Order: sequence, then structure tokens, then C-alpha cells
Amino acid sequence: MNKARAAGRSQNLKKAADVAQQEIQQPASQADPRLKADAQVLKGKSLESWEQEQRGKLKKGRGGTSRRAGRDMAANDQEYDEDEQDKRKRRTRVKLPKKGKELTLPLTITVDGLAKLLEVPNDHLLRKMSHMGLDKLANDYLLSGEEAADIVLEYGVTPVIPEDTGPELYPQPVPEDMAAHPLRPPVVTIMGHVDHGKTTLLDTLRNSSITATEAGGITQHIGAFSVQMKSGQNITFLDTPGHAAFSAMRARGANATDVVVLVVAADDGVMPQTKEAIQHALDADVPIIVAINKCDKPGIDPSRIQNDLLQYGIHTEDLGGDIQAVEISALKGDGVEELSESIVTLAEVLDLRAEVDIPAHATIIESQVEKGRGNVASVLVKRGTLKIGDIIVAGSTWCKVRSMTDDRGKSVKSAGPASAVRVMGWKEIPHAGDMVLQAESEAQAKHVVAHRIDKRKKKEQLGSLEAMNEKRREIHLRESTVRAEQKAHAKAVWEFHQGLRSTHPEPLVKTDKHTYGAAEKSSPDTPEIPIIPVVIKGDVSGTVEAVEAALKNLPSTKIKPVVLSTGVGQVTESDVVMASSSDKSVIIAFNVKADKKTQTKAKREHVEVMSYRIIYKLLEDFEKLMLGRLPPVFVEEVQGEAVVQQVFDITLKGNKPARIAGSRVTSGTISRAALAQVLRGGKVVFSGEISSLKNVKADIAESTKGQEFGIAFAGFDDLREGDIVQSMGKKEIQQKLD
Repeated sequence: MNKARAAGRSQNLKKAADVAQQEIQQPASQADPRLKADAQVLKGKSLESWEQEQRGKLKKGRGGTSRRAGRDMAANDQEYDEDEQDKRKRRTRVKLPKKGKELTLPLTITVDGLAKLLEVPNDHLLRKMSHMGLDKLANDYLLSGEEAADIVLEYGVTPVIPEDTGPELYPQPVPEDMAAHPLRPPVVTIMGHVDHGKTTLLDTLRNSSITATEAGGITQHIGAFSVQMKSGQNITFLDTPGHAAFSAMRARGANATDVVVLVVAADDGVMPQTKEAIQHALDADVPIIVAINKCDKPGIDPSRIQNDLLQYGIHTEDLGGDIQAVEISALKGDGVEELSESIVTLAEVLDLRAEVDIPAHATIIESQVEKGRGNVASVLVKRGTLKIGDIIVAGSTWCKVRSMTDDRGKSVKSAGPASAVRVMGWKEIPHAGDMVLQAESEAQAKHVVAHRIDKRKKKEQLGSLEAMNEKRREIHLRESTVRAEQKAHAKAVWEFHQGLRSTHPEPLVKTDKHTYGAAEKSSPDTPEIPIIPVVIKGDVSGTVEAVEAALKNLPSTKIKPVVLSTGVGQVTESDVVMASSSDKSVIIAFNVKADKKTQTKAKREHVEVMSYRIIYKLLEDFEKLMLGRLPPVFVEEVQGEAVVQQVFDITLKGNKPARIAGSRVTSGTISRAALAQVLRGGKVVFSGEISSLKNVKADIAESTKGQEFGIAFAGFDDLREGDIVQSMGKKEIQQKLD
């Protein structure tokens, strides 16, 4: 065997040694391609020199990594480690930063950058991070300021993270003694399940007809209204939507209120949005009054509602608790006066007061774009007084108050605490829920907004850190895999030329930008989930937010919507351009329209514009759209069944024998064009094509129930009496989203 190995090695060595000369003396096409590839792998050097070079590389190691290992390839690849004592000596020569030294850290920094700041070798820093349990062990990984501070502390250095000292607005501190300030009207939020009568109750309270103007008779915005009771007491009401898609709106309503009126329909009971409203109120620590509506209907038992509420932490006074429960009929007005008195009484107990002589502090309820008015926001003033001409800031936009109107459209010059007004003059549309604070000047407002935008960008940068590191981690993994495959291939080539293996290794082929693999190994790409690109436009920011959240909550395991952009206002040509940048995009227009020019452009760009006024209709149609974009699924089903009654052996043209099964159809239809299967004893013994279907001597396309026929199969003649013949067909089944 040794002689054979020596002979093989001698032959392979000679071939490899001649490759360089072959390439000089003859064209590359005439040389042995495999030996030429080997020469490239071995870099045109002798096998002995290549072996020495590889051993030297392994000793030297890779770019200062902390683990140094070598492999003695001449001694059958036995692994050996570098002398530990030498490594300890080198480590003791590392100059560490002075303890107690202060080091200013940026918001984000790479591992390499932190090593330079600390003035320590990269491999020393990586070992320190490994001991700390960090997994970002690569020089180009990004560290947040907090992570960098933890590492710096391990070196005994004091981290200094610069404080955010940019221009900002803050609400004035609340005085410890509010008794010196005047009383203000209570802010009451009406909450509950959809179609339980919330808006009808508000209609009755203010003698209006709001529900007549609501699409589908359901509220889809937060409405803010000031109502004067018969006693002369003013109350500001917030009406919140009940549909599941408007959860964020209800949460904002609960956080901006003093009292929550929980409307529960006596004929429907506690429903999902009722439970959610209770949770929002409890989370905001706001007192609750239960209004049991529709008590005028026959056979109603209001006590059942009170008992049902017990399991959600609502203990009414009738059941020994401290929460008031009032039986009403919002449609007829029964009990509404008693409910109003309960609200006023609770407000007196709460002793609600606010300063009126300080800069305004308010909350954005809703925002929208109105034709002829521009950007408009509904604002609930919480403290101070808002006047025309004031400079206010909300989120990342500001406004010089150009005009204000109340809930009935009447112009007002000022708005005090607990007043709900519509403010015009915003530079950009503010977001619902943003805090509104008054600035001293336009210059201050601009500086504050610029600083907030900068802070938001930095926060987004921090949020993308992990995604960036994960991408870099994948690249490092692919590159290390490539190096390992190339090294293993080079070793296999060397072993072949040394006579240590009898077969030549398969050549490596480049499969993509970063990966290699053997020629016979290729894996199919993992199928991606199809998407529906969406552009959302709405009348107010709150509904746009609700529509976006509702779409994201749809089942998305098979197909999912991807929101390209959102905005408040009419559908414009720029929205069509945005949608057309992706294939099969749609534009959802909620309570807004697209003009004829925009509609024409949308048709030309093959962009579908879906217009809606009711949220649940939108979601129903969008689910149908998602289902329509899914590929159909086909399942096999039995279209007909027959019993073999007798088997005949016949001779066809050319003396070719054949076996025919004389059968009778027992159900359905046996079709000549369909696939068939033969069952025997409940097991399938054949599945394939029908080669012949005849009635007497005539060829037929199909045979129906009760008819007799002769049948033969392609490649199968083991037919027996009593066999069951089934004709198979494919049936399309509509997929489901979940």
C-alpha cells in the first residue's frame, strides 16, 4: 500500500510541477483544467513551499485576533497551540489607560473606535468584551453609548456622556396649593363598544345630531365638545370611536380626561371594546361612571350588566362599590339628566382647578388638512390661556395661531383651561397626542423644533444599531465560511497531490457575492412572503394612524401589507408616483377623495385607489384583496368510482396483448382525460393514466353512474375482479389568511 501511495504521490507531484511550464508552452485551453485549477490553488509553487507557507500563515494568525492556532500539515494536520507563556508575556506589555481618567463618549461608536479612544489593542478590547459576555466581537460592530460606558468602566475609566443641552420647552411646575386658582370645567370622555350609543348620548346632551354626519352611524374621530348643563355648569366631552381599529384614540382620550363615562348597551352586555375602555381608564387612574344604555327596550335587566362588570374590577354602588351606575336611554333622553348631575357632583368632589395666567399647555386631539384653511388641529387646553397670535410648539412642528373656532364653528379669541378649540396656522400637521407648549418667539419655536428633529434622528439611529450589527454579523459568518471552504479545498488538493487521497476534490464554485460551495451542492432560495405595498391618506391624523395599525394587525403569515407612506389630506399625484414605484400597489383613501387628474394618473400607472368612509368595510375589502393575491391551492378529489366486474385478456393490432377491466360506475363519473387510481383491499396499487376507455367497441370520453365500460391503464395490467377504480380530479381551494 505504501508503494502504491508513493507511486500515486510521485505521479501527482510530477503533474503539478509541470503545470506552470504547460501554461507557458501551450494555451490555457490545452492544459488539464483540473491541474491548472490546482496550480491556482497552490499559487504555482512547489507543494513543499506551499505547505511551508500555509503553516507560516497559521502561525501568524489573522489580523490580531485573540485566538492563535496552527496546524502542522506535514504531520497529518495535527493541531498545536501557540506557547501560552509567550502569549502571557505579550499581554503584560499592553499599556492600559490610566484609572480614573475621564473619557467622553459619542452616542454610538464602533469597537475599533472605542479601542482607539482607550488606546488599547483591538484584541485586548475584544477579550475584555468576551469576558463581559458581550457578543459584538468584531471591529466594525456598533456600540451604543451605554454599552461603551460599561466597557470603559471595566478599564477603570470614567465615561462621560454629553448631556442633551439643546433648546427645549417644558410645562410649568404645578403649584402645590391650587386653592388660589379658579375652578375649571371637567373633561369627560365617553367610551365603550361600537354601536352602544356613545354618540347618541352626546347628541342628547348637546341637542345636536352628530350621528347623522358619521359614516355608517359610527364615530371614527375623537370629537371634542363643550356642553352647558341646565345648572349652568360647563362640561367638555370627548367622544371616542368604538371600533377595534381605534384603540390608540381611546387610549389618548382616557389620558386626556378627568372622568370616563363607560357606555354599555343593556341588550348587548360587556364587549371587547368595553373591556379595553375599562383597562384604559384604570391605567390612566381616572374615575368611572357607568351609563347602562338602551334600558327602554323590553326584557332588559340592567343588574346583569353590573354583575358582568364585576369580573373587570368595576364595582358599582348597588353592589357595594364606589362607582356610580346610571340607567339611561340615550335615544329617548331617559336618565340623561341624572347622568349629568352625577358628572357635576363628581367634578365638585375632584375640585378641578387650573391656572389661567400662564403660557398655554394643551394636547392635540386630532389634526387634518382642510381646503381653504390649511393645516388644522383640534386642541384641548389643559392649563393657561391660548390666544390668537400665540406661538405654540407640538412635537416637531410649530404654529402661530392665526384663528380659533369652537366645536360649533364660532370664532373665539382665547381659550381657557378645559376648552376644546380648532387651531389654524400650523407649519406642518401635528400628530394626535402631542403635547402643546407655548414659546416666547418664532425663533425659539424654530430652534426647539430643529432640536427635536435632531433628537428623533439620533433615536432612529440607535434603533437601527441592532439591525446593522446583525447584518454585519451575517457578513462575517459568510466570509468565515468562505475562508473555511477555501482552506479545506486547498488542503484536499494538497492531500491528493501527496497521494493521501485517491479522488480529486470537487471544484468550488461561486454561488453569490459572499458564498462558495461544491459544484453539486446548491440550495434553493427560501420563498419570501408576498407583499401588498400601500399608501394611506386620511382626513385626520388619528384615523390614518388607526388604518395603518389595523392593516398591520391583519394575519400576515402568507401575505402582508407594507405601508410605503402615510399622510393627511387629499390623494395627490405624488402619492400615485410613490405607489407606482412598487409593483401592484394600492392607495387607501379614508374620508378623502382624489381629483380627476389624480385618478387619471392612477389608472395610467395601474395603481388602484380604494376609497372608504367606514373602517370595517375597508378591512373586509382589504382582506379580500389579500386573498385574491394569494396563489390558488389545488387538492385531489374523487370524481367517480367503479367496480371491476370481470377481467378480459385481448389481443390488439400487431398481436400485442392487453388486459381490459370490465367495470360498472357506482358513483360520479369516470373520465378518460383524468388520472385514475386502482384500490385493492383499501390500498392503492396503481396511480396513473387511463390508456383506453370503451363502451363495447366505441371509444368514449366518460362513463356515468350505472353505465358499464371497459378500461385499460398505461403500464399496469395486474387487474382483478373486485378492484375499485377511482377517477381523480383537482379542485381549487381558496386559501385563508391565518
